[in-house]
Amino acid sequence: MSLGYLSRNMRVLAAQLNPTIGDIEGNTRLVLDALERAREIDADIVVFPELTLLGYPPGDLLLDASFIKALQQKLSVIAPMTKGLMAIVGLPRVNESGIEKPLFNSAAIFQDGKLIGFYDKQLLPTYDVFDERRYFQPGDKISIVKHMGKNVAVTICEDLWQHSGTVGYTNYRIDPVAALQEQEVDLVVNLSASPYCRHKKTQRIQALASSARAVQAPLVLCNQVGANDQLVFDGHSFYLDAQGKLVCMAKGFVQDELFVDLAVRPEPLSMPEEGIEDVYRAIVLGIRDYFEKQGHRKAVLGLSGGIDSAVVACLAAEAIGAKNILALSLPSRFSSDASYTDAEILAERLGVVFKKISIEPMFEAALSTLKPLFAKRPWDVTEENLQARIRGQILMAMTNKFGGLLLTTGNKSEMAMGYMTIYGDMCGALAPLSDVTKTNVYHLARHINREQEIIPQAILQKMPTPELKANESYLDTLPPYEVLDPIIEDYIEKRLSPEEIAEKRKHNLDFVQDLVVRMHRAEFKRRQAPIGIRVTQKAFSKGRYVPVVQRWRGLKG
Repeated sequence: MSLGYLSRNMRVLAAQLNPTIGDIEGNTRLVLDALERAREIDADIVVFPELTLLGYPPGDLLLDASFIKALQQKLSVIAPMTKGLMAIVGLPRVNESGIEKPLFNSAAIFQDGKLIGFYDKQLLPTYDVFDERRYFQPGDKISIVKHMGKNVAVTICEDLWQHSGTVGYTNYRIDPVAALQEQEVDLVVNLSASPYCRHKKTQRIQALASSARAVQAPLVLCNQVGANDQLVFDGHSFYLDAQGKLVCMAKGFVQDELFVDLAVRPEPLSMPEEGIEDVYRAIVLGIRDYFEKQGHRKAVLGLSGGIDSAVVACLAAEAIGAKNILALSLPSRFSSDASYTDAEILAERLGVVFKKISIEPMFEAALSTLKPLFAKRPWDVTEENLQARIRGQILMAMTNKFGGLLLTTGNKSEMAMGYMTIYGDMCGALAPLSDVTKTNVYHLARHINREQEIIPQAILQKMPTPELKANESYLDTLPPYEVLDPIIEDYIEKRLSPEEIAEKRKHNLDFVQDLVVRMHRAEFKRRQAPIGIRVTQKAFSKGRYVPVVQRWRGLKG
């Protein structure tokens, strides 16, 4: 086996790109620009992310034969631009055998201006947010390419995870790392599209460090960056030495390049920190790419004077610019003057356009129309939801008339418990906080205020309330968030049973079971909610598939 550092100066460029799914021309241009940059800095090898040419995850675009054909044609465009280089570019390719799945998740390998072959991904994840086995046939052999007299092993994302034992959802029958251990390997490269969730950066480094140590060779991972629908890819491409120590890392949440001189022995880096800053940057990137990749420039949101809408406004202002945001205050008879004042102060500090539209005339008209139909029934959640739905109507009308997309402001705690109004405050194109519990919304708010007060302290200090009836508090319906949020995380993200949660959190079992049933009863609402940005291991809008109609932990007959 290699000692881990090459005797000759071999230089590797990891081109951490932000592709747009389906933008074949634009993604090819990103590749060509990176190859040009590689020449400028005298690189020898250029590594790109997984499925570079089409973006990840492409979903059922892979079933469009004309799309695949158009991708294949770009290989002849890229090849001459690799003169003097070795380049490894991710794309799907046709499975010519015609047996089982029609495609391979592949890496095209170029050397000195020629396409010399492909490596086909062997381990295809079909769990959590992944569904690769729906489209791809697994490869059946490792790929080691001789370059500058050294053996370079080409791998794709999941291929290097099995060996570390961190996959958790499946146990593949083969281990590509074990096969590489039997070969002479001087460098391992890994094309990756590894999506962000909290603590994923550390997990990713630890998993691949295990592979580097096993093969006894340095390892360069090139990870996709950018957001595609619900998934955010954080980048953070890195270089590990043969002992699995982190040597250098690309920036996170931005397009970047990692340039590695394998003959240089720098001091290893300490493990990078992970905290609320990464969550903040992930959501900002998620909003920005959702808008920019669709060609949208403007956003509309309701600014209530509460913590959730305040944080969404700040995130959106960072993502697409304050001048592109229309924030609406939509007070009713139950709205406090303080709520309007707090919203107005925040809007002024951010520099967003701010307008006040009372919903009272529409609410009064609705009550008058429905009064004879309700047959003197008492006031209840019906009248409360009317207000939320009127607000939704106004917000949607403003987006229709003036353009842009509506951002909904609900958080994960509300989504879990069904504490939102379908066709009301759930209206929107994107839910930035749908994977952020209320507790973490406050953490985001304090992060936003870390250098100066943007969100008024009054918003952080007030008791959360939807202000849909007199003297209302969220505690009328929910337990305190400091009690609720750990239960949501235990059940949704860690998949603990009610019995395990009750024992762990020292709660009455009936109390926990009641909350779990309420989570399942809200499933039909979540199916109709706007997509959200995933920042935890288990988000409602991606990677969690639970039937609406079921009687295990949901409705009882």
